[in-house]
Amino acid sequence: MAGLRVGTGGGLRWWPILLFVLYLGYYWISNQHEVPISGRTQLVDLSREQESALGLQSYRQILAQERVVRSGPQVEAVREIGRRLVAAAREIAPEVPWQHFEWEFNLVESEQANAFALPGGKVAIYTGILPITANADGLAAVMGHEIAHAIARHGAERMATQRLVQLGSMAAGMSLSDMDPSTQRTVMAAIGAGAQYGVLLPFSRDHENEADSIGLLLAARACFDPREAPRLWQRMAQAGGGRQPAEFMSTHPSHDTRIRRLESEMDRALALRREHCGAG
Repeated sequence: MAGLRVGTGGGLRWWPILLFVLYLGYYWISNQHEVPISGRTQLVDLSREQESALGLQSYRQILAQERVVRSGPQVEAVREIGRRLVAAAREIAPEVPWQHFEWEFNLVESEQANAFALPGGKVAIYTGILPITANADGLAAVMGHEIAHAIARHGAERMATQRLVQLGSMAAGMSLSDMDPSTQRTVMAAIGAGAQYGVLLPFSRDHENEADSIGLLLAARACFDPREAPRLWQRMAQAGGGRQPAEFMSTHPSHDTRIRRLESEMDRALALRREHCGAG
């Protein structure tokens, strides 16, 4: 088994891989948390304070480069919908340490059909998405999704996962250091592709699915019509002309996948809305 021996002469060094596996086990056990509302177990190694500070810093940097709409009916609508969704989130998930969130909702003048949320409750909506949202219920679907990202700490979880992938790549590089350079490059390229398409992209799509699910419940509890969420993605598909990369190559699920998933979860959302809002 010359190709598996420890040491020199073109073999595979096992000790970096063993050390990484041991560290992975320790790191995983030490940094487990539960996602509010969904109940999923996640890996997060940042404190709430660190996470919020990073979110605020990034938010300020982004808004400093954008044209923020300061007043007007659209701004008022965004902030009122945000207020209602956050109130709903507090009721659905009272266990969340809400003192670490300082919610801020801003409208950005841009043709981009986009929105984002950063840790600590920093949310931005681009005016380019407003024609696609079409109404308050559609805008609530978008904003509920973004608020869900912040509540679920997806940004911090993504950082932890990327850190592990980087450490794993370093361990793999060290374990292959005795191989000839051509073989080493080939193997590392295969490992990189495997990490990208087998770990990072599916991980990102899972976050999007989870934010869709949580956001649907937030919108329903805030007395918006959750049935507008799949309609939103139908309009999004029409606005994009149906052009999307293959799902396995994307950070986001396809529009069709999102529509099917939202429709499959609609009964629960409508029941929540009927219970608290008396609406069908």
